[in-house]
Amino acid sequence: MTTAAASGARPAFRAVRSARAYADICTVVAVLVATNLIAHFTTSWAALVSVPVAAVTLIAIARRRGLGWRELGLGREEWRSGAKYAIGAVVLVVTVIAIGAILPFTRSMFLNDRYAAFSTAVISSMVIIPLQTVIPEELAFRGALHGTLSRALRFRWVAVTGSLLFGLWHVASSLGLTSSNAGLSHLLGRGPAAQILGILGAVIATGAAGFVFTWLRRRSGSLIAPIALHWSINGVGALAAAIAWHLVVA
Repeated sequence: MTTAAASGARPAFRAVRSARAYADICTVVAVLVATNLIAHFTTSWAALVSVPVAAVTLIAIARRRGLGWRELGLGREEWRSGAKYAIGAVVLVVTVIAIGAILPFTRSMFLNDRYAAFSTAVISSMVIIPLQTVIPEELAFRGALHGTLSRALRFRWVAVTGSLLFGLWHVASSLGLTSSNAGLSHLLGRGPAAQILGILGAVIATGAAGFVFTWLRRRSGSLIAPIALHWSINGVGALAAAIAWHLVVA
């Protein structure tokens, strides 16, 4: 092949590669949308298994499309870095949540009805939340989605796009947020307007959390750090809710 022919082939190759990257992004987003609908608007069994199954499926699709383990945040070389950031993130979040649950003027925000019983909070924190929510969501969003986005976009747009989608992912799960949290119900009320405010607040909060998770993923190179931070927010939050209920009742 002549130099001129090679030069002419490069733009075509880049165009094909870009098209493949955007097609992969569309595939991942489509799977996430379908999974979210199945998880929240079908049967309880589907809700239990849909997100973990989708996460494994997305990782398999990403690998099939040529993404390496490092691109998915699962490379062994970054385990140590991921663990260091994970420890720092967990210590910070545990400290903040503990103070919030103990102080009387912030305690009401932790009064989630689902975790009024301490035994339920422990099981949720140590089993259900990690296996059904935290690990699958991180594999899907900071693993497969992040990896596919990174092949088409610069990091700033990877972070913005991933965070926005992560926030929207929580719309369905936030539909009954104000009615199941005594603190939010007292603050916002229980009507339609309160529900809308609750959903908007959840989308903004989870979108912001997604941005931090993405930053940790980029900074550490590993999913270990965002998984640890995600669990500390949800899992430790469940335990803090049980403690808050205990303090209120006592």
